Amino acid sequence: MTSSDDAKTAPAKAPAKDPWDLPDVSGLVVGVLGGTGPQGKGLAYRFAKAGQKVIIGSRAADRARTAADELGHGVEGADNAECARRSDVVIVAVPWDGHAATLEALREELAGKLVVDCVNPLGFDKKGAYALKPEEGSAAEQAAALLPDSRVTAAFHHLSAVLLQDPEVDEIDTDVMVLGESRADTDVVQALAGRIPGMRGVFAGRLRNAHQVEALVANLISVNRRYKAHAGLRVTDV
Repeated sequence: MTSSDDAKTAPAKAPAKDPWDLPDVSGLVVGVLGGTGPQGKGLAYRFAKAGQKVIIGSRAADRARTAADELGHGVEGADNAECARRSDVVIVAVPWDGHAATLEALREELAGKLVVDCVNPLGFDKKGAYALKPEEGSAAEQAAALLPDSRVTAAFHHLSAVLLQDPEVDEIDTDVMVLGESRADTDVVQALAGRIPGMRGVFAGRLRNAHQVEALVANLISVNRRYKAHAGLRVTDV
């Protein structure tokens, strides 16, 4: 058989997957750890408003239930462990100083779950906000190290809690940088971002690239202070 015959009989290459062909995530239950804080509460509100089933978690179940009642849209409140158990996707929106302890305590409940870390390790002094570098490299990599049986991704770092919680704001004009090790997982997170009007999820690399994404929040805080704004990000040409 000639080489031209080989070419004729070789199976056709599958077309490249369309990066914007994302899964239907409307039926997933979204849990938010730290759902009583500004960022977590804002994300819970936006997802619930978009029709997602949302459970917010807190160390104190009564605090979570009170916050859930304030949000409406069918949001439920529970302690962190119950929130993790009952959710398909769990967003980690806890303060950085409680990040490691919270995840260590929930390792069992988060096993097998898709975990989305949106925590930004930051310090503050007279000059403003600055990025901290965790020993593992980033908050997301710390989460991956602490949760070996979970599928850890990173996203939702650059969102304004003020805009997220404002019922007068119909659309959040921003892109969401999504990082992770599995395309199936990052596709789910991108699709979730796209459930919020005005928002788009954009794949931005593996977890080893999470530090600079988390650190960029320090720059956005400086932008917001100078221009009295609630700045977000847009990625051009994609």
